[in-house]
Amino acid sequence: MITKLTIENFYSFADETVIDFSVGKQPTPSGYDLSIGDKRYTKAIAIMGANGAGKTQLLKPLAFLRWFIAHSFLSAKPEDKNPIEPHRFKVSEPTRFEIEFVLNDREYRYQVSLTRGEVISEAMFAKTSSQYSYIFKREKNETGYSFKQKGFPFNKAQAEKLRGNASLIAAAHSYDVKEARPFVEFFERIMTNVNRIGRRHFEHGHVVGAAESFIKYPSLLPRLSEVLCGFDLGISSIDIREVKGTDEQGTEVSFFLPFGKHSDEDGNSFELAFFDESSGTQSAFVLLEPILFALHHGGIAVIDELDNDLHPHLVPQLMEWFRLEHTNPHQAQLIFTCHAPQILNRLQKHQVYLVEKYNQRSEAWRLDEMTGLRADDNLYAKYMAGALGAVPDL
Repeated sequence: MITKLTIENFYSFADETVIDFSVGKQPTPSGYDLSIGDKRYTKAIAIMGANGAGKTQLLKPLAFLRWFIAHSFLSAKPEDKNPIEPHRFKVSEPTRFEIEFVLNDREYRYQVSLTRGEVISEAMFAKTSSQYSYIFKREKNETGYSFKQKGFPFNKAQAEKLRGNASLIAAAHSYDVKEARPFVEFFERIMTNVNRIGRRHFEHGHVVGAAESFIKYPSLLPRLSEVLCGFDLGISSIDIREVKGTDEQGTEVSFFLPFGKHSDEDGNSFELAFFDESSGTQSAFVLLEPILFALHHGGIAVIDELDNDLHPHLVPQLMEWFRLEHTNPHQAQLIFTCHAPQILNRLQKHQVYLVEKYNQRSEAWRLDEMTGLRADDNLYAKYMAGALGAVPDL
């Protein structure tokens, strides 16, 4: 699980910004909290604010780190730029990410500093007693990179000549360095609907992509069918099967497509391909892919505009899956943005970040950092009244 994320000079966040999943010293008990050793963390973080404040920019680092750590070595061409954007007032300075996480009951800290053109430094640390000790360090120099390691046996010559748009972890994994695999698998479990541009807006083709993912993990299919049928979308069961069609060039291709069965009270039924279902049903199907994957594998679901694809009554039900142990046995996390202030009635102060932009710079703060805000305050009422900030200036 992720315990802390720090970013600096990334899109509209010019200054250092921290998303902290740790629970405060005297928090109101919450079903979203969990204990790791003598520390407590939350499984859910909501990010709220006005349009254009920078909410999505707080999710993009996780999407980038997933790609960079797990896939950059094989998916990026040598001439490609790193897919990041510094703040427009600090374009000559590097972007910095630091993420702390727990993997196999051990605490780690990963750091990377980079520009669009190259990695400046990259390092992984593991916690030993009260301190962190490095596993590897990679730093830019005049001839390439310097490389030091303790327990990360990647070839030194390869590490020192590694190109500037690839992570050393991704490179090591491609060369079958077994010590890299746990880190790659951890970051691959970050499931998100965000890419470099922003939220991936729904397209009908995404239904096919989600169907293919569910076929790869058949253990998710019963849960998928149960959830979609329980959403009262008029569907009584779901079947995903291979069909044939033609692509834009007229070539015959095969792909997987979901079909929904509809039944009435008299036992009559018919079947619809999902392309004939409502856009809301299709978008819910696509949204469930990262969420159910995270719940099943113990990953992190990073969802932009959670309330955009679901009816407001369905959002609390989805959040309950992460809160309850029997639906979230692997302690998956949910990090999301939304515009629905009703969410504030279901979360505590330490589980809500507000985002606001001032003088072309985004700022984020956790509600329990605000002076004078009590645990028993009505967060929804205060937010709607503008007392917490992060609302449109109308």
